[in-house]
Amino acid sequence: MNELSLQLFQAGYCVHPEKIAIKDGRWGKVRFPALVGLIRHPNKGYILFDTGYAEHFFTASSRFPYSLYAKVTPVYFEHKQSIKAQLAEKGIEPDEIRYIIISHFHGDHIAGLLDFPKATFICFKTAYEFIKSKTGFAAVRNGYLPGLLPKDFESRALFLDEKLPIKLTKDYTPYMEGWDVFQDGFILAVDVTGHAIGQMGIFLRDVQSGPIFLCADACWQSRAYREKKMPHPLAYLIMPDVQKYRENLWRLHEFHHLHPEWTIIPTHCTEIWR
Repeated sequence: MNELSLQLFQAGYCVHPEKIAIKDGRWGKVRFPALVGLIRHPNKGYILFDTGYAEHFFTASSRFPYSLYAKVTPVYFEHKQSIKAQLAEKGIEPDEIRYIIISHFHGDHIAGLLDFPKATFICFKTAYEFIKSKTGFAAVRNGYLPGLLPKDFESRALFLDEKLPIKLTKDYTPYMEGWDVFQDGFILAVDVTGHAIGQMGIFLRDVQSGPIFLCADACWQSRAYREKKMPHPLAYLIMPDVQKYRENLWRLHEFHHLHPEWTIIPTHCTEIWR
């Protein structure tokens, strides 16, 4: 079988005022699901795109100042919602996950890394270098909890941007360059820096649903890229590059109009999950 498939899971959620995520939203709190992608690659086996929340999040955020993370964005999670538990229900053991593609290093995307001791981590080195030495308030401000990173992370990491990018075809305009993750054309990665430095999005083609762009947190809601809606300025306080965020949101908007056949999936979009 020379086909690739994608299945989405929700691994917990947090609540936050909608207006923070999209500036004309309500001040009322809404749910932001932590979506995880399970990719079945025809040659590489099972691959995760992020991990969502896991029990490790609460351990890593139990002490001050890391506890501020959980207080600012209250998390709702049960053991059965961890991606490890949900995969077990499908008969997939942790050791069967060969790769985990890390979009960026925020706690709601990497909390389950410790549950997959045999996986190779795929990310951008720019993302890792930006957070690896951060602790205390500097870590919290960047959404990073050091306790979530496996101690052997570097020895298991594959940094895509250590190689030169390739030129993308017009099928991906306005994205001009990216990385062929396995050099086989099945998964293409692009840099969507803004919400986080070195944030990664991936293009793939699901055998049933067709072309899909997992754009991570390039925006939090689908309406944002459709209507070019920025977050509330309060969100800029925890955004390392607001200008890049704007550029990538505009690029996502253009991609949507040029290629309406593609399904764009922001990680925390309630519309997508419904």
